[in-house]
Amino acid sequence: MAAKEGKPSYEEARDELAGIVESLEDGSATLEESLKLWERGEELAKICQEWLDGAKKKLDAAKKPAQ
Repeated sequence: MAAKEGKPSYEEARDELAGIVESLEDGSATLEESLKLWERGEELAKICQEWLDGAKKKLDAAKKPAQ
């Protein structure tokens, strides 16, 4: 985890989220484990979206013509 920012990088969050999806899809987790995985997946999806939104803002700002 990226300790400097207190949250994982986009890539770390994406990779962990992909692992959670695999775990949920294979069906081997108990109901309780599945709920915990799902909750963590929701957190990670939010983190990924925040990273993507931030990147889009930076790109949009860079594309604006200087005034």
